Amino acid sequence: MLLGVDVGGTFTDAVLFEAGLLRSAKAPTTAHDPSVGVLAAVGAAMDALPERPGAGPLVDRFAHGTTTGTNALLERRGARTALIATAGFSDVLEIARQDRPSLYRLCEQRPAPLAPAELRVAAAERIGPGGVVAELREDEIERIRAEIESLDPEAVAICLLFSYLDPDHERRIAERIRAEIPGLHVSASSEVLPRMREYERASTTVIDAYLAPLLSRYLERLAGACEQAGLPSPVVMSSSGGVLGIDEAGRGGAWSVLSGPAGGAVGAGLIASLSGDGNALGFDMGGTSCDVCVVEDGRVRRTDERQLAGRPIQLPMVDIHTVGAGGGSIGWCDPGGALRVGPRSAGADPGPAAYARGGSEPTTTDANLLLGRLGSDTALAGGVGLEIDLAEEAIAVLAEQLGLSTIETAEGILRVANQEMVRALRVVTVERGIDPRGFALLPFGGAGGLHAAAIADELEITTILCPRGAGVLSALGLIAAGERRELARTVILAAGDLSRERLAAEVESVVEALGGSGGTLEATYGLRYRGQSFELEIAGPIDADPDRLRERFAVEHERRYGYRDPDGEVELATVGVARIEAGPEVTPTAANGDDWSESSRQLFIEGEWLTATIWRGEPAAGFELKGPCVLELPESTLLLPAGSAARVDQHGTIVASLEKSTSKTEIRR
Repeated sequence: MLLGVDVGGTFTDAVLFEAGLLRSAKAPTTAHDPSVGVLAAVGAAMDALPERPGAGPLVDRFAHGTTTGTNALLERRGARTALIATAGFSDVLEIARQDRPSLYRLCEQRPAPLAPAELRVAAAERIGPGGVVAELREDEIERIRAEIESLDPEAVAICLLFSYLDPDHERRIAERIRAEIPGLHVSASSEVLPRMREYERASTTVIDAYLAPLLSRYLERLAGACEQAGLPSPVVMSSSGGVLGIDEAGRGGAWSVLSGPAGGAVGAGLIASLSGDGNALGFDMGGTSCDVCVVEDGRVRRTDERQLAGRPIQLPMVDIHTVGAGGGSIGWCDPGGALRVGPRSAGADPGPAAYARGGSEPTTTDANLLLGRLGSDTALAGGVGLEIDLAEEAIAVLAEQLGLSTIETAEGILRVANQEMVRALRVVTVERGIDPRGFALLPFGGAGGLHAAAIADELEITTILCPRGAGVLSALGLIAAGERRELARTVILAAGDLSRERLAAEVESVVEALGGSGGTLEATYGLRYRGQSFELEIAGPIDADPDRLRERFAVEHERRYGYRDPDGEVELATVGVARIEAGPEVTPTAANGDDWSESSRQLFIEGEWLTATIWRGEPAAGFELKGPCVLELPESTLLLPAGSAARVDQHGTIVASLEKSTSKTEIRR
């Protein structure tokens, strides 16, 4: 039996999978110690199992996705971190890049460096592109060690100039500190990110050091709790979409920042392949945030750089974009009198007003309840009941501020939240040169299905894939994930040096540095025209032919930027290699439909109250239905508008077809 547990901002989800059958449960996330919520969710999922006579371990593999690192970075509660940098360059985090993302916000401040000025140590040494310029002496290493010891940090990041070409100076400093200051975590940039671009390398290395002690302590507590509960030690999802052993995961803080969302991306890829043509837009709306991703041919799109909390992280990871729009996102009136939703969330405690746990501000959950899209006569996943009177009271306060009725305000909350999520989907599609109309929309998370039809209409998408266990798909994705280890390195080969033999030698060097054996090797090549500052990542075989790589680069450059340069010299900037071991085979099957029931209630949709069919439980394969209707599934709710039709496939996925809207076509004409 396989176990997956995903810790979200509001709920912790647990899924047990065996021979196609799913058992799942939710428990409130315990922010003070997430391992408590993890064990509570696992216990609830275990309680749903039939009795199992016989011997042997119940759970064979436990895969875990955590938001510990992400939350610590967002809330600035990581380790006290020192930075060792080449003399004259210790303020690289402060200087950053001289761009202005918010051009007209003249007073906007950049995020404060995670390694403050008083914890930065300058190293008297220098390596240049041609080799050593100023040697690192032994007495300087001792001085650095003594200064670090006097500063008493919890972690140290080392980022010296050109260490990606020659790591000797970093290695010597790291070895001395590790040997003489036991218990102090050390992250060296030549180990974390041996790539060019000083600021991005320093930022990534400092984030790694900042998060690693916190993550390591949490995983140690979780491993101890699992041992007491008779569970195997967990493997942990990394931002790259693969799992790592618990010790390795604890040492690499920067690899954890997308641990939770990456499980959802893997799950979206699984369902897109099983129930569709492999092309889908993953849309994970939980209680606190919404994560979106693109799945092409069953594979999640990837990136090697993103920003989190205003700080760049330059590591291979799944390409996920997040906005603060979830079921607990709070509606509010800004100083200009406009209705806004999020990013502030009611979370799990106190939660939306309808939870009757002390929350008094209106949320998207309260709006869905007031408009009949959620029922007050049923409990949400995790056993949470809903009080419509409290939801109405909270929305009425906001309605008075806006000068609208409560129904208009509730509808406005949903429309504003939908636009936030549409904007997120456009970031990963239109802004990447992808036409969303060629994809299915794959909603998951507890609230995704409630908003899917409206978002699909806005993007002119006509197919929705709502998977079985949609509310816990991230946990299912964790179960399906295989092991993945990656390393990328700067090489800089000019066009004349880019031969098959030289390319093979560079790839082999990265493979050796990556270590390990077995599995499948995949390579990516960072190519650019001579004179360009940034490269495009091109996937290719380990034994790639340079001419074919050049042609693939030209095709991608033309797709991305609208042109290719036939006379341009193509140079290789980076080589990356991933070692992948396939995860367990996970193929969900549809339920038997024994608990599937029908009722009706009033539903406010498209500006009027309608009598809609309400389906509850889990449908069997082959079941067909038409909108308008609401499907109250075990951990999520799906709303289908009038004119839609759906059928349940053999995997339990609800495949819905929507009427194509003509309004946008008319506007475009």
